[in-house]
Amino acid sequence: MPPNGNLVTENNMTTAPASAEALRSQILESYDGLSKRMKQVARFVLDQPDDLAFETLAVVSQRSGVQPSAVVRFAKNLGFSGANQMQRLIREDLLLNHANLAYGERVRQFKDRSSGAYAGGIDILREHAEADRLALSNLTDTFQAEVFDRFIDGMDAARVVYIVAVRRTFPVAAYLAYSLQQTGKKTVFIDGVGAFQKQAINTIDGDDLLLAISYQSYAEETLGCIQAANERGAPVFTITDSPLSPLAKLAKLSLIVREAEVRNFRSLASAMCLVQSLVIAYAFRLASGGETN
Repeated sequence: MPPNGNLVTENNMTTAPASAEALRSQILESYDGLSKRMKQVARFVLDQPDDLAFETLAVVSQRSGVQPSAVVRFAKNLGFSGANQMQRLIREDLLLNHANLAYGERVRQFKDRSSGAYAGGIDILREHAEADRLALSNLTDTFQAEVFDRFIDGMDAARVVYIVAVRRTFPVAAYLAYSLQQTGKKTVFIDGVGAFQKQAINTIDGDDLLLAISYQSYAEETLGCIQAANERGAPVFTITDSPLSPLAKLAKLSLIVREAEVRNFRSLASAMCLVQSLVIAYAFRLASGGETN
């Protein structure tokens, strides 16, 4: 693919994107061809735009796990004169998007308040409750309405809905499978008992739908099911934590969820709320005779 302003490489200078959306698109298109270090910066830019916009280069470097020079080089490969110009573009976008800006600032303030030593059970409970409250607020503020509605369309159209998740996200998938079955939808929950994921997914076909859930670090078992579904012509919808997630790259549709994290423990409250909403919306679809709204 020749340089055309939409491709980012580490050896190709290009015209800097004029908007944050153009920046995101440019990074998504070129991500697979970047080095490990550049991928770390790219993921930080897309997943932590509030930190990128308002923190110093030293803090951005520390949180993204690379040297400051790598952040500068990444910006220059995009066509910016340096990291400051890239940060300014993201900052201007966030100032227009008050929901994302407010969430990022609230999370930073919360982390500052909760960074002390263990002070007793009630304090831990309060920390987790507050973190989940912030994440759930952000979930509604950044609601992906069009993608959500297309999820419902896909669930409605599918002959059978296959659901897969392992380890940390397993409870979310288990709840989704249980609840969807209560609506009368034919559902196969690939729970991995006996390591039979491959055998279970091999019955899927183009009239079915695979719903897969995984966050970083992404489960190989879940990715294997997605690849098998793609090979068999079945559409794949995912719930994941980043547009750069390997699940999102292999899926037809993805809902992106930012979960709360307290003392290195990540919550599932937002994902659970999201799948409950999906099932309830689907049930309303059935009750209304299949009407979209």
